[in-house]
Amino acid sequence: METFDYVIVGAGSAGCVLADRLTEDGRSSVALLEFGGSDRSLWIQMPTALSIPMNMERYDWRYYTEPEANLNNRRLHTPRGKVLGGSSSVNGMVYVRGNALDYEGWVERGARGWGYRDVLPYFKRAELRAGGGNAYRGGEGKLATRRGLLTNPLHAAWLEAGKQAGYPFTEDMNGFQQEGVGYMDMTVGDGRRCSAARAYLHPAMGRANLKVHTHALATRVLFEGRRAVGVRFRQGDLRGEVRARREVIVCAGPINSPQLLKLSGVGPGEELAEFGIAPVHDLPGVGENLQDHLEFYFQIASREPVTLFSEMSWWRRALIGMRWLATHDGLGASNHFETGGFIRSRPGIPYPDIQYHFLPLAVSYDGSSLAKEHGFQAHVGPMRSRSQGSVRLRSAEPQDKPKIFFNYMSREEDWIEMRACVRLTREIFAQAAFDRYRGREIQPGADVTSDAQIDEFIRAKVESAYHPSCTCRMGSPSDPLAVVDPQARVIGLEGLRVVDSSIMPAITTGNLNAPTIMLAEKCADYIRGQDALPQAQEPFFTASGWQTAQR
Repeated sequence: METFDYVIVGAGSAGCVLADRLTEDGRSSVALLEFGGSDRSLWIQMPTALSIPMNMERYDWRYYTEPEANLNNRRLHTPRGKVLGGSSSVNGMVYVRGNALDYEGWVERGARGWGYRDVLPYFKRAELRAGGGNAYRGGEGKLATRRGLLTNPLHAAWLEAGKQAGYPFTEDMNGFQQEGVGYMDMTVGDGRRCSAARAYLHPAMGRANLKVHTHALATRVLFEGRRAVGVRFRQGDLRGEVRARREVIVCAGPINSPQLLKLSGVGPGEELAEFGIAPVHDLPGVGENLQDHLEFYFQIASREPVTLFSEMSWWRRALIGMRWLATHDGLGASNHFETGGFIRSRPGIPYPDIQYHFLPLAVSYDGSSLAKEHGFQAHVGPMRSRSQGSVRLRSAEPQDKPKIFFNYMSREEDWIEMRACVRLTREIFAQAAFDRYRGREIQPGADVTSDAQIDEFIRAKVESAYHPSCTCRMGSPSDPLAVVDPQARVIGLEGLRVVDSSIMPAITTGNLNAPTIMLAEKCADYIRGQDALPQAQEPFFTASGWQTAQR
């Protein structure tokens, strides 16, 4: 048994940030527990190989949902990184901060101090942008971001088609204006994946006041009365404990954080009693409010051989890999999600509720189905599903995977938005900019036009965008379903915080890695007792006429 000032559970996006920030002044000692191992694999470091580690048991927890009744009882893969860097080591590297109005909404939900003016300085503090910093972007941080190669002509066609369809072009969807079509940023630096481990943890691991335990499964938070004092863990056949003088900080993610809290006696009393777990604190919101983004692939065959299908033969992929190993550039240095967009599905929606990732290849995101011909696609899906699910225990054994049930597509509003995704995307691909490239509609298929046909397609083909969140949501201490207060302290207990995407009051508009890193940067100041960074004064875009116009 060892004693540290802080014990952090989980070396994911948030845990890596905190391990760095809490040790950088040399005054505090930190133990970091991570069940996974090294992230040094080439499959992780090479951006174009992104679909490989998320499907490897070595790096992924291999979680699957319970049968989803509204999706033909399918069990969907829910990848979670089991490796240093967590999901930032296996994700698609898309850097999207979310919409300014997401954070205004957080404040309305009880997360005081988390409005857009409050969080923008922390996004900037984290970021090392290849193009340099400005009023909205950071140029001196740790998380490397950059635009893609933009050499494929289909990216220009996508942007032009979006404008021809009546949508604005945004110079920077992470700047003043998210809404519109534009370039996407990726967390890549020097041609390599810039995970939270590479950005934050690796530079900190040489410090004497940080100890990292890999292959260490946290099994229980230890309490004395209502104060967290340490963590019990398993490391192979060994059993150990680490004690915390100041705080235990759970950064295990939206699936594992609620599971660990419940195994430790913190959660809904009835569920704890069902599994014979001695209660420490009855907290009904733990594991509830599970949210995610769903998406489908709208695929078009290409009449010209300009897509990435030309690079799919084993020998072309070998050449890409060899070039990347030698120079860290070329196609191996891109995630290929280089353009995209955010639009509103209908009048009366104040800010974008549909996201696009454009890809010059017709293939599944996770690599489960290979491209069969020249084609291109848009990943498209709604941003603010009304459906919510839960993470609940399967047993009182830490190694037993919890029950993950998103309750996807359980609200009629979600079906309305999905139908809009099909019809609005078909309209964009019908623009003149794609005339020279556009072949047949591979998926959904040109004959899928009625509500019933679209609904059938969605039930069979929609997939998770891998953005689980909100299961330990932040809110006012007076909110009976809030789990942490606006400083990420577990309500009703002492010495215990949760810092990861599980504490989001509501899911943000876009990919979740950038907001999760921002959360940790801001919480690091709360934990250290430092003043928050001065509020930003920059304005943000709101579409004129949104009450009556869709674009």
